[in-house]
Amino acid sequence: MTLSYDWLHNYLPEKIAPQKLSKILTAIGLEVESQETYSNIKGGLQGLVAGKVLTCEQHPDADKLKLTTVDIGTEEKLQIVCGAVNVAAGQKVVVATIGTTIFPLEGEPFSIKKAKIRGVQSEGMLCAEDEIGVGGSHDGIMILDEATEPGKPLAEILEVYEDIIFEIGLTPNRMDAMSHRGVARDVIAYINHHEKQQWHLPEIKKDEKAAKKFPKEYSIEIKNEEDCRRYCGVAIDNIAVGESPLWLRNALLSIGVKPINNIVDITNYILHDTGQPLHAFDAAKLAGNTILVRNAEKGEKFITLDAKEKTLRENDLLICDEKGDGKCLAGVYGGQNSGVTNDTTSIFLESAWFAPATIRKTSVELQLRTEAAARFEKGVDISQCLQVLKEASKLIVDNAGGTIASPYVDAYPAPVEPSQIALQYHYLKKLSGKNYHSDSIKNILTALGFKIEKDDIDALTVLVPLHKPDITLPADLVEEIMRIDGLDNIEIPKTISIAPATDPHQQLQAAREKVSNYLVGLGFNEIFTNSISNGKYYEGQAGVVKMINNLSADLDVMRPAMLPSGLEVIAYNLNRKNNNLRFFEFGKTYHEEVLGIYKEVQHLALYATGSTVEANWQSKEKEADLFYVKEACFNILRSVGILQPAIEQTEDGEIHISVAKKVVGNIQVVSTGTLQNFGIKQTVCFADLNWDAVLEALPTVDKKYKEISKFPAVQRDLALVVDKQVTYASLEKAAKSTQINQLRSVSLFDVFEDKKLGEDKKSMALSFTFLDEYKTLTEAEIEAMVAKLITVFEKEVQAQVRGN
Repeated sequence: MTLSYDWLHNYLPEKIAPQKLSKILTAIGLEVESQETYSNIKGGLQGLVAGKVLTCEQHPDADKLKLTTVDIGTEEKLQIVCGAVNVAAGQKVVVATIGTTIFPLEGEPFSIKKAKIRGVQSEGMLCAEDEIGVGGSHDGIMILDEATEPGKPLAEILEVYEDIIFEIGLTPNRMDAMSHRGVARDVIAYINHHEKQQWHLPEIKKDEKAAKKFPKEYSIEIKNEEDCRRYCGVAIDNIAVGESPLWLRNALLSIGVKPINNIVDITNYILHDTGQPLHAFDAAKLAGNTILVRNAEKGEKFITLDAKEKTLRENDLLICDEKGDGKCLAGVYGGQNSGVTNDTTSIFLESAWFAPATIRKTSVELQLRTEAAARFEKGVDISQCLQVLKEASKLIVDNAGGTIASPYVDAYPAPVEPSQIALQYHYLKKLSGKNYHSDSIKNILTALGFKIEKDDIDALTVLVPLHKPDITLPADLVEEIMRIDGLDNIEIPKTISIAPATDPHQQLQAAREKVSNYLVGLGFNEIFTNSISNGKYYEGQAGVVKMINNLSADLDVMRPAMLPSGLEVIAYNLNRKNNNLRFFEFGKTYHEEVLGIYKEVQHLALYATGSTVEANWQSKEKEADLFYVKEACFNILRSVGILQPAIEQTEDGEIHISVAKKVVGNIQVVSTGTLQNFGIKQTVCFADLNWDAVLEALPTVDKKYKEISKFPAVQRDLALVVDKQVTYASLEKAAKSTQINQLRSVSLFDVFEDKKLGEDKKSMALSFTFLDEYKTLTEAEIEAMVAKLITVFEKEVQAQVRGN
């Protein structure tokens, strides 16, 4: 929203300094995004003065230059070299003094400096019209009226208009601030409250001098009273369409609106002044004296003012003449066959209220974004339609020579009554955090246009003005009071009492977030697949939940397992040459346990296929395998606090993961037959964690943190020759059974098989980490612990230490 400083002060009893006004606007929620000086002539003609040419002689060293002496109202006369052919003694001319910056019509601005021209000192410049941006002539220097006094600023002679322009940011609900009058209302409320003033927003001027008898009389017929709740109009005859007066042109130009003619300019002025859009019809182009407001017919054609044809819809609203011919797209755009031209002598002036939703749909659908539509779609003040029409008609009579030719017609089928809101003082205190005096509350609301309906000791009931359609709740009144009083005036208490909120699901949400972050860091991508799946994937499986009204033949069941939907995603990627894939998904499966009894289970599914490490000069390619997925699952469980999950491998190679002897997941290499069903030709490893079971197994004890040990950890390695069927899990279990407190970790770092080891034998190399938090371990202590481990391995798995 663009605001003119001078225009705004039409409604403020006293001048407010620009910087102060900027702070006030921002404080009341109308944030000033920019503040710039405006002049109707670039540079404002600063430094340019009138001068009198006292002497004019030929330059001694140049045939086309003249040497002049110029009086600019100072004791010292200026010597200026000039090349204009029309310069002569006795003329009153425009002088640019030393240091002045001039702004030509074309080219960049430049500053006047002392200079020697062909050996002669020149102390300024005599200017042509185009050199100072006031005209296009360059035939010679600009000659002023003979009566002009030397030294008089040119800005005063040519009546330069200067202003300060504010660009404010408006939130969508602030339709009341989409006009200078609306902004002034807020500023007055702020000044009255903070500076204890009694300013009032001036009432809209009305034309009360209309004759009792009129040559014309118009009637209004509204076919759609929901989309057009009020329609006012008046006829004005004997107008002379022409250029607007200077004050009106300057006002519009300052806010970036191009003047067109006095009629159109007045409607634009009123729009930016009051927020009420108007439209002027050429009365000679209207058939009859009835204005019809109706919905367009589907497919109806309409030609706009800019000669573009639009195809209308049934919800578009038209303003028509007595014959029903569309003359204007209501609230959006005028029609080509009714617009005001230079030949217009009589107009019908419209002021109306149209439904915001209807105007917005028409404006967006037809791509006709106008200033009028921007205001109608936010909701204009229905109560001011007639008063604004009277003010506009007065301006037209005063500035276009017209006369009121008909009574003011006001079609208002169902007058809108202001809504009523009760504000409890204790609620205001609770919501704002501040105790407001009741007089301050009433003064603020009254200044903003609210009417006090009821004033009790502990509450206030107000009528909401119709220019405030966004005010519907007591909280909205609190916001208005706080906005005018100033949010920075809310005191911050020295102490704050709070009751900490507890979220029973916080730990569960944190666990999921932690796992997701880990998997993303590992290189997995999260996927989301459809819970509704294809029944052919689960043929013969018990408890499948079938859809009664399935979406399609391929989407007919609620999935009982996660694997098929993930394989669909893998197949889709593989078909597009994206071969190295790692996915994870949090999703649900569905089962019918008994007839009519259903169960949902939440899962975390992991899929890995292709390379996890691509080949490069440092390392070889590494394919995803069962152990890669197993490690990811164990790290997932450890990350959420489950430190000792157990594993068990079945005969078909599937790995079960257990916590407290309860299976929480399984890991498998997907069978070739299953992969063939999806057209997948490379190995896929899959892990399915029952996430509900994992969450149930989360430790309930608080986490404890301790200081990092000051003493060093010690590592020892053992290579054990064991039978081929011996697993690492059995070795880890045997090591932990020793109950050596200083044993911190066990890891497998090598597996080796060779005939020299013996038939059905293999070597497994383990690394052990020992740490005592209270002292440095001695070599003797370490050897004793290693010996104890060897004894257990020999007894439990018949291991033999390699090299012994």
